[in-house]
Amino acid sequence: MKDTDSMNDSGSLAGFEYIAQVTTEMAEAARAGEWEKLAGLERHCAAKVAQIKAMQPVQLTSEMQRRKIELIHQILANDAEIRNFTEPWMKRLWSLLGSSRMARQVGKAYDSSAFE
Repeated sequence: MKDTDSMNDSGSLAGFEYIAQVTTEMAEAARAGEWEKLAGLERHCAAKVAQIKAMQPVQLTSEMQRRKIELIHQILANDAEIRNFTEPWMKRLWSLLGSSRMARQVGKAYDSSAFE
């Protein structure tokens, strides 16, 4: 019975290790402006998060709990770094989309066929 519990504990912690590694790669991709790679890594990360959420809660040893907290801090730091790169890019994208939308609206309003 203890082996199974230990396996679940390790599996839970391994999930956080995986997410920490993937978010580190995501931060590197964001830094390099590799948006498609970032999106692909995000899908992998989201899938692992879904797996962890579906797992039954497990009791971790104090050492494992400490490691889990370290990993969560690393994941949050990676997330903050990713946001530092993606938020300005997203603002520019929304600005471009807004300009495009406005141009279409102006074009429709002043379409020469509308006056015929």
